[in-house]
Amino acid sequence: MAEQRNQTPAGDNTQWTTIIRPRTGWFDVDLEELWRYRDLIVMFVKRNFTVMYKQTILGPLWIILNPLITTVLFNVVFGGIAGLSTDGTPSFLFYMAGNTVWTFFANCVNNTANTFVTNSQVFGKVYFPRLTMPVSQVLTSLINFGIQAVMYLIFWVYFFATGSGVTFTLWVLAVPFVVLEVMLLGLGIIVSSLTTKYRDLAIAVGFGVQLWMYASPVVYPLSMLDNSPRLRVLVQLNPMTSPIEIFRMATLGTGTVTTFGIVYSLIFTAAALVLGVVLFSR
Repeated sequence: MAEQRNQTPAGDNTQWTTIIRPRTGWFDVDLEELWRYRDLIVMFVKRNFTVMYKQTILGPLWIILNPLITTVLFNVVFGGIAGLSTDGTPSFLFYMAGNTVWTFFANCVNNTANTFVTNSQVFGKVYFPRLTMPVSQVLTSLINFGIQAVMYLIFWVYFFATGSGVTFTLWVLAVPFVVLEVMLLGLGIIVSSLTTKYRDLAIAVGFGVQLWMYASPVVYPLSMLDNSPRLRVLVQLNPMTSPIEIFRMATLGTGTVTTFGIVYSLIFTAAALVLGVVLFSR
């Protein structure tokens, strides 16, 4: 991966406008350069939407239909047939809250997993900061999340108006930080770096993310594990547990938020981000 800087080499009177040299550091990421290429990131985001919904009948409407259909299925299977607890909140909102956050995370991971493989031809033709690719994928997922969050808010207003007991809490102030944490955790650049050598890892990621969902409190509340201390600890070691519970606590007034869960999730996210950037740079 190359680094682009506007400077003149020592001892050389030639006024170079651009110098491209290989990156050698373990954490050789130029955030200032990434910001200079923000127009390219915007272009990649537009391209992502174009490619995703090209030649589809419903187009971007799938952004709303996917989580809505999934929530209905969760409500029927886990709420109706299995009869899982939803901590006294409307089951539809309970499942939609968990599914909204989880879909955001899953999209971030899945969309960035094949960064090097799917863009290998572009990487070999022209220089640009390679980190723009995964960043654009995460921003695309963020836009999808914003649309789904608006849909969730519409249903929330309906249930609030019908006297279902849902309410916003002060935890709503933490929602922007939760969104940022999920973005950084789901950046997926660790996977994207490894798939350059192990192509089958990209396939395993999609399957692994599906299994990961059932290890997260998406279809069940963390309070349901109060009688199983060991299982509860294992679920709390999942870095996605805390963001989901905080989102529910913020918008539904119910959830299990612990200091351990918050601190652990933040540490895990920071470690994963640093490791991912190092691997991506190398």
